[in-house]
Amino acid sequence: MGRNLIERRLRDVSERMKQVGRELSVVEEQLAQLVDDADDARIRALVSETPLAGQDHHEAQRHADAMQRHRDALVAELAELDHTQNDLLDRLVASAP
Repeated sequence: MGRNLIERRLRDVSERMKQVGRELSVVEEQLAQLVDDADDARIRALVSETPLAGQDHHEAQRHADAMQRHRDALVAELAELDHTQNDLLDRLVASAP
């Protein structure tokens, strides 16, 4: 792989890492809010003991679980991008004259 191609791929990977990092920050904030909402709904369901409150809790928990899966996917993508970046840096150093 040519040096110019490696450098271009490094720039692309770096930009994607920044994007994923920004998205991860937003998702973590949203996840914290959804977890709080699910906890509140759980407490309301326990106190009221009504089917509707229980349903609200399950729905809130599903949203929190989905956001957790999304966060986990972003963390995995960030780790993969980091690995790719390290590999490209190794190739760049190896191709140095």
